[in-house]
Amino acid sequence: MRDCLAYAAGDLGCNMSFALKGTMAIFWTQFMKMDLWYALLLIIVQVWDAINDPLIGSVIDADKHRYKRNKFLTYIWAGSLGLIVGGACCFLPFPNAPVWAKFIIFIAGYVVWDAFYTVANVPYGSLLSLISDDVQDRASLSAWRSVGSIFGNMLPMVILPFIIYDSNDNLIGERVFIAALIMGVLGFICFQFMIRNTEIRVDTETRIDEEMPKFNVFKAFGNFVKNRPAVGATIAAMGMFIGMQGATTAVTVIFQSYYNNVKISGIVQLFAMIPIVLFTPLARKAVARFGKKELATFGSICSMLAGLGLFIVIPENTNLDLILYIVFQLIFSLGLGIYSTVSWAMMGDAIDYNEWKFGTREEGTVYSLHSFFRKLAQGIGPSLVLIIMVAFGYVGADEGNQAWQVAINMRYIVAATFMFSAVLQFIGLGLVYNLDKKTLAKMNEDLGRNVEVTDGDSNN
Repeated sequence: MRDCLAYAAGDLGCNMSFALKGTMAIFWTQFMKMDLWYALLLIIVQVWDAINDPLIGSVIDADKHRYKRNKFLTYIWAGSLGLIVGGACCFLPFPNAPVWAKFIIFIAGYVVWDAFYTVANVPYGSLLSLISDDVQDRASLSAWRSVGSIFGNMLPMVILPFIIYDSNDNLIGERVFIAALIMGVLGFICFQFMIRNTEIRVDTETRIDEEMPKFNVFKAFGNFVKNRPAVGATIAAMGMFIGMQGATTAVTVIFQSYYNNVKISGIVQLFAMIPIVLFTPLARKAVARFGKKELATFGSICSMLAGLGLFIVIPENTNLDLILYIVFQLIFSLGLGIYSTVSWAMMGDAIDYNEWKFGTREEGTVYSLHSFFRKLAQGIGPSLVLIIMVAFGYVGADEGNQAWQVAINMRYIVAATFMFSAVLQFIGLGLVYNLDKKTLAKMNEDLGRNVEVTDGDSNN
């Protein structure tokens, strides 16, 4: 339980910094008045992501220094220190600055935040495969990571709308900056708890007297492309983040101008997390009984059905429309929750698969490339959705007073984004990811690790 709580605290720390990213589009379009410029800037900074994630991942893999505790924990400590102010750098409130100055503020702030976030997040994700090699332990750690993620999102999701929006549902940018600073400090505290309570049991560090082949980043990238579980899990994660991040701005707009109550948006989204919370305690036994791939694929099918339901729009009765929206969000979240509770364990298995097929673990590179494509979805998704929103009438300068037809258009865009998200998850999990229950047991047997059992009540 100490391991699980510590690992959950790590993602709580990550999300203290990351959760405000959903507010970034509203901040830069409505408060900083950037509109399409923001979409362009967000695409530009993904070039930094393209360099940042694999570079830091390969640096970690190539680092053979013997640290006092563990090199992954050491990198996490350094990253968490920078995240105290890193997140706030993205929300410097200068709405009257010239456009060129806003360009510099956004790009510099994002680069600083993204560098520290990657230094903390890449080794954090890799830790799951080092804390335990037991299949069900990894399922528990993955589920508890989801719990940390949920609570890390709860604070900004529920509390912040009451703080950062005025009585006319318009954003108060200065308060976002202060909130980001406070959340950076809270995130640092969470990381310190995780570092002090994490035990590494799977020893993969290089012995000083061993002669190891030189690390080759190009070969590692080639192995990643040929690693079907890693590619499948990455496609699914991209789909998940397109749904979570891509629709965020449109969701805020429909609560501003369609339902006319932006302050309840966090409560509605919190309510949608109920299925994730309910499924988390069941994840360990469910994995033992059905398998991770099988469970996650079923979850993606649930999400696709919910995506279809979200296209039922009743603009002449927004109260009924809100009820239907909440119901189908619950179903969508059920599917997403089933997948998210095992998603990190699936990546841990993908790292093992790399060792099984290619003879090298390359935790940092595999996870960093996975992280890169996730972050690509987190950046490109919102940019493309914002471009579509503008094409359908969204005007950032109108803030919470969009035209009624525009508000209806945003409602359909939310449904389309969730549906696209669910389809990508199904492709990645059902068609590409190939570590079903039987294959996973064979891999673990060949690697000399604990084999997944068929009875959820049995012991390894």
